[in-house]
Amino acid sequence: DVQLVESGGGSVEVGGSLSLSCVVVSGYPDMCMGWFRQAPGKGREGVAVEGNPTPKYADSVKDRFTIAKDKTKNTLSLQMSNLKPDDTATYYCAATWACYSGAQALRSDGYSYWGQGTQVTVS
Repeated sequence: DVQLVESGGGSVEVGGSLSLSCVVVSGYPDMCMGWFRQAPGKGREGVAVEGNPTPKYADSVKDRFTIAKDKTKNTLSLQMSNLKPDDTATYYCAATWACYSGAQALRSDGYSYWGQGTQVTVS
């Protein structure tokens, strides 16, 4: 079974930076992966995904977040900068065998495997 473990969350001031990491404890490097988040009282939204063929970002995080995958280390990272209070949420790493393109790549229902989540608080 595929296991994903996130780390790197925490509290940061407005305008600060954080880096999240997702280790694929068991899984396959060819899976397509992404980062999603869920704020209290809101649905889960796609933040940044590997996409097909290029990364896809939510409009709200473009030019601030960068997703990267290291197949040799089986890790997926999310570098976040210029953080805003609206970025406060639980962030999840997700994986799928189907590599979507366009807007579909950011839909959470296309991903079968999920990590436990890591909290990011911006204030």
